[in-house]
Amino acid sequence: MPAQTNSSLPESLEVGGYRIVKKISSGGFSIVYLATDEQGNSVAIKEYMPAALAQRKPGELAPYIAPENLNTYRIGLKCFFEEGRALASIYHPNIVRVINFFRANETVYMVMHYESGRSLQEHVLRNRNKDQKDVLSERFIRRVFAQVMNGLREVHSNRLLHLDVKPANVYLRMDGTPILLDFGAARQTLQRDISKTYPMYTPGFAAPELYKRDAELGPWTDVYSIGSCVYACMSGMPPQESDHRLKEDKMPTALRSFRGLYSNQLISMVERCLRLNSLERPQTVFAVQKELLQNVPERPEFSMAERTGARWRNLQERVTRFMKDHNITWF
Repeated sequence: MPAQTNSSLPESLEVGGYRIVKKISSGGFSIVYLATDEQGNSVAIKEYMPAALAQRKPGELAPYIAPENLNTYRIGLKCFFEEGRALASIYHPNIVRVINFFRANETVYMVMHYESGRSLQEHVLRNRNKDQKDVLSERFIRRVFAQVMNGLREVHSNRLLHLDVKPANVYLRMDGTPILLDFGAARQTLQRDISKTYPMYTPGFAAPELYKRDAELGPWTDVYSIGSCVYACMSGMPPQESDHRLKEDKMPTALRSFRGLYSNQLISMVERCLRLNSLERPQTVFAVQKELLQNVPERPEFSMAERTGARWRNLQERVTRFMKDHNITWF
């Protein structure tokens, strides 16, 4: 069943001591706004608004929840609130800073520090269309994800999982340092506990265990997503969805196309992070980060001719996948 599209809060509305400036983004689980506090400082406010359970029409503030969805809605609201409280206790330069959370309009709002920049997804899309050997350089990938994993280690040390690591949730400040956004633990709790809600994972970046109700989740689940993000930075598109890979795994071929563009060590690391069997992946973020930082190649492993051939193979792979995904055929 398609998700219900909910109306956002109107601009200039005051809620919880904050004034709404505009909607930044919306998804199946929440709506995010740019707002200002009483001192005029910019903040981002995330509103709990699961589209499968709640409906809000234009001009209304509180959502309508059908009686049969009310208990499910309240479970998700409680998880969202608890997640906000847990994140508020974490202060780390690579984790979004939660500065407040409050109840209003029969839902919950999470207030976060706002910074200028753009998402890693936007950065990938901008560079994907440029005439260059690779989408993002190996040096950039290693630098950014080493910092992302610093933040993720802090999350795991607080007995939390992110469960929605993807380029759209990695935000690059103006100085290039990354911040992890939009944790998915609350929505995943909702999905696992209540069978009627539709899946809230992101295809391509979700580990196969996220597709199962009773699978054991852990740091290795976020490790899969890290591997998917690195792959997206290398290819310019998400990897094959993990549930599809169980039927026909195309990732080994896709990864081989990167030879000559990226070091064998980086390609091998991504391959291990993306293994379908969770026991075969690195079990901690630290293990991945250590490899990312320690095994940096000192010089190119391939000749110019080999790199040119690799670029051509990579381009062919990307075009073929695009055409297949969009049902395009040659004439």
